[in-house]
Amino acid sequence: MTIKYICPHCRSQFAMLDHPFATEASLGFYSLTPEERTHIISYETNGDITARIACEYCSEALNRHPELAHPLQ
Repeated sequence: MTIKYICPHCRSQFAMLDHPFATEASLGFYSLTPEERTHIISYETNGDITARIACEYCSEALNRHPELAHPLQ
C-alpha cells in the first residue's frame, strides 16, 4: 500500500510511504471524525491512500495569516 501526502493548498506531494503492512490505525487515521475522514482521505482503486494535509510551508503561512484560509473571491 502506498500512502501519498498532498497539500490541499499548494497541491505539492510532500511525503509518500510505501509500506505493505501500513494500517489506518498505525497512520493515526482512526482519530479523525467521519467528516474529517471524508475531507482528508481518499482511497484509490488499487488500494493506495491519498491524505490531504497542509505542508509545512502552507501550515506556517496559514498560522501567520489565517485570512488566507478563506480568501475573498
